[in-house]
Amino acid sequence: MGVTTRVAIVDDDALVRAGLRMILGGDSSLSIVGEASDGREALDMIATASPHVVLMDIRMPVLDGLETTKVLTRRGDQVRIIVLTTFDTDELVVTALRHGAVGFLLKDTSPSDIVDAVRRVAAGESILSPSVTAQLIAKVTGGSDAQHERAVVLLEGLTDREREVAIAVGRGLSNTEISAELFMGVATVKTHLGHVFVKLDAANRVQVARVVHDAELASD
Repeated sequence: MGVTTRVAIVDDDALVRAGLRMILGGDSSLSIVGEASDGREALDMIATASPHVVLMDIRMPVLDGLETTKVLTRRGDQVRIIVLTTFDTDELVVTALRHGAVGFLLKDTSPSDIVDAVRRVAAGESILSPSVTAQLIAKVTGGSDAQHERAVVLLEGLTDREREVAIAVGRGLSNTEISAELFMGVATVKTHLGHVFVKLDAANRVQVARVVHDAELASD
């Protein structure tokens, strides 16, 4: 029997929490260990329930998802955070990722994709929502000539295989999807991705995607 992933839900909307509880509760590999309606309540709940993954709303009363994520990172909680967002909160998503979140999901993401995202994050991956990645990167980077030139130079420092992996990340693909598309093992993908992080001075997949989008290669 596999290890059960402990999941917590943090959202001020009771209907959203109920919907996520229903979606995640239908998967035997996931266990809902706690819920909270604001960040302050979440900090206490997470300290007690010790979830592996937290679905974290950004906009909440008392303490919002950004500050909650920052506090959890600073106090060293071993929890992986997926922020929940809508189309009009792109800059907030980037801030959340910088504070330590490992990905983001739109609130209208399909149930199967939400379950898949939680599984992937629990396995150590970061999550980029392909449907909004281009919009997110474009809004954050601004697409200046200097950024474009810097991105091109950075990507020229990669090997051909590392470049292919970086571009796939820029398109929002998971390690498993990259493995299938590039005909290499998942372990090999992870090795190449590790080299990409170092060479691009990137801390996560979002930063890799930003470089790829700045270089205008996301559609390759």
